[in-house]
Amino acid sequence: MLLKEKVAVITGGGRGIGRAIALKFAAEGALVAIAARTRVEIDAVAQEVRAAGGRALALAADVADEPQCRSLVEAAKAQFGRVDILVNNAGEYGPVKPVEEIAPAEWDRVIAVHLRGAYLLTRLVLPEMYARGSGVILNISSLSAKSAFAWGSPYASAKAGMLGLTRVVAAEAARKGVRVNALCPGPVTETKMSKDLGQTLAERLGVSREAQLQGFLETILQGRGQTAAEIAAAALFLCSDQASAITGQALNVDGGAAFC
Repeated sequence: MLLKEKVAVITGGGRGIGRAIALKFAAEGALVAIAARTRVEIDAVAQEVRAAGGRALALAADVADEPQCRSLVEAAKAQFGRVDILVNNAGEYGPVKPVEEIAPAEWDRVIAVHLRGAYLLTRLVLPEMYARGSGVILNISSLSAKSAFAWGSPYASAKAGMLGLTRVVAAEAARKGVRVNALCPGPVTETKMSKDLGQTLAERLGVSREAQLQGFLETILQGRGQTAAEIAAAALFLCSDQASAITGQALNVDGGAAFC
């Protein structure tokens, strides 16, 4: 097992990519603390883990809130003793509008959930990782951090910011035994966020949802979206000792959509 007895905190773990990562990590021996705002979703994922013979803790938290982040980390440590792996996956797409139509409060919320949440949790887990001389942080960024798509400036800015955070923390942590990387998924078409975004874009463009999706997928080398399981497999690799020489990197898992 690649993550035997490792303790992993996974935010946004109630559905989609976060759920897939939680299940994948648990299957590889990790003890998983699954966090999200929606209690019913994280409880369901934790039960899936337990039903398969794994150990899981469900923790309701809004990662944009500092006290809730602190409580999340403390609860994971109280249950499992430490945090070996942090996966910053929590997020929402936010407003699908031109930048001049986006209200400051809308902007701030998207930045807070993605970038502020990743920063808050990173600063909370690093001291003990440094003390042990080991640890892994994985930030789930996006193709949107590297490519230009209209009507999503808060999301793209937050995800690009996560890449900057990844590089700087990797530089600070490398000689202290902690690795920090990012994943940039392409369109994971099975997720609620992707489906909701596709519907909104189709309405703005005046086309069917199917036409909007197919037009976008045609821009990808493989001509298809990615699956949550594919993202989870890449996350497992980067968080395991198989990636022991990899830090400060942003790995695209996008079927050939971006090349930097």
